[in-house]
Amino acid sequence: METVSVIVPVYKVEKHIEVTIRSVLQQTYQNFELIIVDDGSPDRSVEICQEFDDPRIKIIRQENRGANAARNEGIRQSKGTYIAFLDGDDLWLADKLRQHVEHLKQSPEVGVSFSRSAFIDEEGSPMGIYQLPRLTDITIAHLLCRNPISNGSCAVIRRQVFEDIKFQDDVYGTTQDFYWDERLQGSQDLDCWFRIALQTHWKMEGIPESLTLYRVNSSGISANLLKKQESWEQVIEKTRAYAPEVVAKWENPARAYHLRYLARRAVTLRDGAVATQLFHEAVRTHWRMVLEEPRRTVITGAASYLLRLLPRQFYSQLETAGLKATGATQKRRIQQDSV
Repeated sequence: METVSVIVPVYKVEKHIEVTIRSVLQQTYQNFELIIVDDGSPDRSVEICQEFDDPRIKIIRQENRGANAARNEGIRQSKGTYIAFLDGDDLWLADKLRQHVEHLKQSPEVGVSFSRSAFIDEEGSPMGIYQLPRLTDITIAHLLCRNPISNGSCAVIRRQVFEDIKFQDDVYGTTQDFYWDERLQGSQDLDCWFRIALQTHWKMEGIPESLTLYRVNSSGISANLLKKQESWEQVIEKTRAYAPEVVAKWENPARAYHLRYLARRAVTLRDGAVATQLFHEAVRTHWRMVLEEPRRTVITGAASYLLRLLPRQFYSQLETAGLKATGATQKRRIQQDSV
């Protein structure tokens, strides 16, 4: 029975980490090791983790270097055939690991197995909406433009995949193996998926069930969205160095779709000015997105304008009705795909 190494980076998540850890311990697939990486957290997060008495739990401490440095260290110290990441404020449904292990065993050509996700609010209540990425026949174009692996807690990955993309670097005074590129200022997850798609033979494939509960954190500020775009540009430049033909072909559409994604995030953060700015830039960059994905593009643009122009209370009423209708449609699709 294969072991899954579950890696949980921990930094300022004392409010949520207990339920996150419990969601791992309550998995129906019990052959796992749980590696908790304390990324120099200044709160009680690690103290809470220490209250769990389970021999499968291992706590690692490091200076604050960021979540991807924690993931790297977790991989270095892991032993599992499969590796899974869970952010310290997200949750898994109890059958998640079992379904992914079964998927990977039945599909030897698949290196990355991911699931759909349901959104929860900061208090853990369901928001009634889901992430419904493409599940099969995923190409580099899909990864560049829409990133089906939509959050850091939804994938279970073969160890061999990381062996195939690892590289050595001296970032902290000692040469080590790296898997996530810590020299990048952000978007390291995209860089990782791009390298898997372009430098290995492994396929990425999703399963239809919504098995990850992704917590929406509204504490971010819209200025961070512009930094996210800068980090995305940095990843594109890195990718251009080893796959110039691919970047040349897909750069503009990919940039536009990322700007549209950031516009939706700005709507979530209730910043209509930034949302409309990002939406305008997306359409200017690749206007064909209106034809390629008319529904999503029109909804993003409409939400951006309405948020900026309407009184907040009226907008909130429209948003509630829209999310309810969207959630019902998404739930029906998940049910149909899961049959």
